[in-house]
Amino acid sequence: MTTIEPVRVPDLSDRPHELTVERSMIATEHTLYAGWTEELDRWFAAPGSVLMRAEVNAPFFFETEFAPEPEGPRTRHPHYGRFLRLVPNRLVELTWVTGRGGTEGAETVVTVELLPHPIGTHVRLRHAGFHDEAARDRHAVAWEQVLIQQDEALTGEE
Repeated sequence: MTTIEPVRVPDLSDRPHELTVERSMIATEHTLYAGWTEELDRWFAAPGSVLMRAEVNAPFFFETEFAPEPEGPRTRHPHYGRFLRLVPNRLVELTWVTGRGGTEGAETVVTVELLPHPIGTHVRLRHAGFHDEAARDRHAVAWEQVLIQQDEALTGEE
Protein backbone atom coordinates (compact mmCIF):
# COMPACT_ATOMS: atom_id res chain seq x y z
CA MET A 1 0.00 0.00 0.00
CA THR A 2 1.35 3.43 -1.01
CA THR A 3 1.32 6.18 1.58
CA ILE A 4 0.85 9.73 0.34
CA GLU A 5 2.54 12.32 2.50
CA PRO A 6 0.32 15.21 3.55
CA VAL A 7 0.84 18.46 1.70
CA ARG A 8 2.93 20.98 3.59
CA VAL A 9 1.38 24.37 3.00
CA PRO A 10 3.76 27.33 3.31
CA ASP A 11 3.50 29.45 6.44
CA LEU A 12 2.53 32.88 5.11
CA SER A 13 2.02 34.49 8.54
CA ASP A 14 5.05 36.78 8.20
CA ARG A 15 4.15 37.67 4.59
CA PRO A 16 0.61 39.07 4.86
CA HIS A 17 0.26 40.83 1.52
CA GLU A 18 -2.00 39.23 -1.08
CA LEU A 19 -4.02 40.11 -4.16
CA THR A 20 -7.06 38.85 -6.03
CA VAL A 21 -7.63 39.28 -9.76
CA GLU A 22 -10.88 38.26 -11.43
CA ARG A 23 -11.66 37.98 -15.11
CA SER A 24 -14.39 36.46 -17.25
CA MET A 25 -12.75 34.35 -19.92
CA ILE A 26 -13.92 32.88 -23.20
CA ALA A 27 -11.97 29.65 -22.62
CA THR A 28 -13.74 26.71 -20.98
CA GLU A 29 -12.92 25.41 -17.51
CA HIS A 30 -11.34 22.32 -19.07
CA THR A 31 -9.11 24.39 -21.37
CA LEU A 32 -7.98 26.67 -18.55
CA TYR A 33 -7.31 23.78 -16.17
CA ALA A 34 -5.20 22.06 -18.84
CA GLY A 35 -3.41 25.36 -19.44
CA TRP A 36 -2.31 25.50 -15.80
CA THR A 37 -1.48 21.81 -15.37
CA GLU A 38 -0.37 20.37 -18.73
CA GLU A 39 0.04 23.12 -21.34
CA LEU A 40 1.83 25.95 -19.57
CA ASP A 41 4.18 26.37 -22.53
CA ARG A 42 1.20 26.93 -24.80
CA TRP A 43 0.45 30.31 -23.22
CA PHE A 44 3.02 31.38 -20.61
CA ALA A 45 6.25 29.40 -20.25
CA ALA A 46 9.11 29.44 -22.71
CA PRO A 47 8.85 26.45 -25.07
CA GLY A 48 10.88 23.48 -23.88
CA SER A 49 11.37 24.85 -20.37
CA VAL A 50 8.48 23.13 -18.56
CA LEU A 51 9.12 20.26 -16.16
CA MET A 52 5.72 19.53 -14.66
CA ARG A 53 3.49 16.66 -13.57
CA ALA A 54 -0.03 17.60 -12.50
CA GLU A 55 -0.11 15.76 -9.18
CA VAL A 56 -0.50 17.08 -5.65
CA ASN A 57 2.93 17.47 -4.02
CA ALA A 58 4.69 17.22 -7.41
CA PRO A 59 7.29 19.92 -7.98
CA PHE A 60 7.49 21.91 -11.21
CA PHE A 61 9.88 24.25 -12.98
CA PHE A 62 9.54 26.53 -15.99
CA GLU A 63 10.99 29.71 -17.40
CA THR A 64 9.44 32.79 -18.93
CA GLU A 65 11.33 34.97 -21.37
CA PHE A 66 10.75 38.61 -22.15
CA ALA A 67 12.56 41.81 -23.03
CA PRO A 68 12.42 44.40 -20.26
CA GLU A 69 12.64 47.10 -22.94
CA PRO A 70 11.20 47.04 -26.47
CA GLU A 71 13.75 45.61 -28.90
CA GLY A 72 16.04 44.83 -25.95
CA PRO A 73 17.57 41.44 -25.18
CA ARG A 74 15.23 38.76 -23.86
CA THR A 75 15.94 37.59 -20.32
CA ARG A 76 15.02 34.28 -18.72
CA HIS A 77 13.04 34.15 -15.48
CA PRO A 78 12.89 30.79 -13.66
CA HIS A 79 9.74 29.80 -11.75
CA TYR A 80 9.58 26.96 -9.23
CA GLY A 81 6.80 25.44 -7.19
CA ARG A 82 4.68 22.45 -6.35
CA PHE A 83 1.01 21.62 -6.58
CA LEU A 84 -0.94 21.91 -3.32
CA ARG A 85 -4.50 21.17 -4.50
CA LEU A 86 -5.99 20.06 -7.81
CA VAL A 87 -9.70 19.74 -8.55
CA PRO A 88 -10.08 18.95 -12.26
CA ASN A 89 -11.70 21.80 -14.19
CA ARG A 90 -12.41 23.73 -10.96
CA LEU A 91 -9.26 24.60 -8.97
CA VAL A 92 -5.48 24.73 -9.21
CA GLU A 93 -3.45 25.72 -6.15
CA LEU A 94 0.31 25.83 -6.25
CA THR A 95 3.30 27.39 -4.65
CA TRP A 96 5.07 29.98 -6.75
CA VAL A 97 8.70 31.02 -6.31
CA THR A 98 10.58 33.49 -8.48
CA GLY A 99 13.60 35.70 -7.99
CA ARG A 100 14.39 39.40 -8.05
CA GLY A 101 11.50 41.52 -9.26
CA GLY A 102 9.13 38.61 -8.63
CA THR A 103 8.44 36.92 -5.30
CA GLU A 104 12.04 37.69 -4.25
CA GLY A 105 12.61 34.02 -3.42
CA ALA A 106 9.56 33.74 -1.16
CA GLU A 107 7.36 30.67 -1.51
CA THR A 108 3.99 32.24 -2.28
CA VAL A 109 0.66 30.53 -2.99
CA VAL A 110 -1.40 30.99 -6.17
CA THR A 111 -4.98 29.73 -6.11
CA VAL A 112 -6.90 29.69 -9.39
CA GLU A 113 -10.64 29.07 -9.12
CA LEU A 114 -12.50 28.22 -12.35
CA LEU A 115 -16.18 29.09 -12.10
CA PRO A 116 -18.80 28.44 -14.81
CA HIS A 117 -19.90 31.62 -16.58
CA PRO A 118 -22.36 32.22 -19.44
CA ILE A 119 -19.60 33.17 -21.92
CA GLY A 120 -17.00 30.64 -20.74
CA THR A 121 -15.31 30.73 -17.34
CA HIS A 122 -14.97 33.25 -14.55
CA VAL A 123 -11.44 33.05 -13.14
CA ARG A 124 -10.62 34.15 -9.60
CA LEU A 125 -6.86 34.19 -9.05
CA ARG A 126 -5.55 34.80 -5.53
CA HIS A 127 -1.82 35.23 -4.96
CA ALA A 128 -0.77 35.31 -1.29
CA GLY A 129 2.46 35.56 0.65
CA PHE A 130 4.22 38.73 -0.48
CA HIS A 131 6.74 40.40 1.81
CA ASP A 132 5.60 43.89 0.90
CA GLU A 133 3.02 45.98 -0.93
CA ALA A 134 5.41 46.79 -3.79
CA ALA A 135 5.80 43.12 -4.77
CA ARG A 136 2.06 42.57 -4.41
CA ASP A 137 1.28 45.59 -6.59
CA ARG A 138 3.73 44.51 -9.32
CA HIS A 139 2.08 41.10 -9.40
CA ALA A 140 -1.45 42.57 -9.48
CA VAL A 141 -0.60 44.43 -12.68
CA ALA A 142 1.20 41.42 -14.15
CA TRP A 143 -1.59 38.93 -13.39
CA GLU A 144 -4.15 41.16 -15.14
CA GLN A 145 -2.04 40.98 -18.30
CA VAL A 146 -1.23 37.28 -17.88
CA LEU A 147 -4.91 36.33 -17.73
CA ILE A 148 -5.64 38.32 -20.90
CA GLN A 149 -2.68 36.58 -22.57
CA GLN A 150 -3.92 33.18 -21.38
CA ASP A 151 -7.43 33.63 -22.76
CA GLU A 152 -6.13 34.92 -26.10
CA ALA A 153 -3.58 32.11 -26.48
CA LEU A 154 -5.94 29.31 -25.47
CA THR A 155 -8.90 30.48 -27.57
CA GLY A 156 -7.12 32.02 -30.56
CA GLU A 157 -8.84 35.36 -29.84
CA GLU A 158 -6.95 38.64 -30.07
